[in-house]
Amino acid sequence: MLDILALLRCLCPYLNATTVRQLRRIIGALLAMTGRVTMVGMARWAGKGGSYRTVQRFFYTVIPWPVLLWVFFRHHCLDPTDTYLLAGDECIVTKAGKQTYGLDRFFSSLYGKVVPGLSFFALSLLSVKERRSYPIRVEQMRRTEAEKATAKTTAREKNARHQDKKHATRGKPGRPKGSKNRERPTSS
Repeated sequence: MLDILALLRCLCPYLNATTVRQLRRIIGALLAMTGRVTMVGMARWAGKGGSYRTVQRFFYTVIPWPVLLWVFFRHHCLDPTDTYLLAGDECIVTKAGKQTYGLDRFFSSLYGKVVPGLSFFALSLLSVKERRSYPIRVEQMRRTEAEKATAKTTAREKNARHQDKKHATRGKPGRPKGSKNRERPTSS
């Protein structure tokens, strides 16, 4: 664990001492935790100096994540002899509830349908030699009100077409009037 925390030394010029200390506590808690990750859980696992208020303060701090990700990559992962490709990908994290910032319905290719959750776009450097991805920039994607309205009207139109088609092809339920019982051939 101490080796992992030593990797954070390269970030010290870009963060103040308090933020680095909070980050160390939170990383230690995240590595020790099992089950669901919540702020209360992080505070419990952080030990001395890692109260719930400390975890809250850390998450309210404005941190230059793209700079930190680049500095960390440059110090610990960059191989001058390797070739790197820049790639972007959007991923969906399913999430229940109503209070989460950016919560909406997004198409998930894993589920093959629209699911409630959060959407993130990650820009990564791909190592050709190691076949690894190193995220450099991660942004949460949010749909605008205009996009939501367009999606709703499109969904309504599609649903209306589906309902019309469904009623046109299907007759009344049950046995048709005037049909007679027929003898079945017996198997011998």
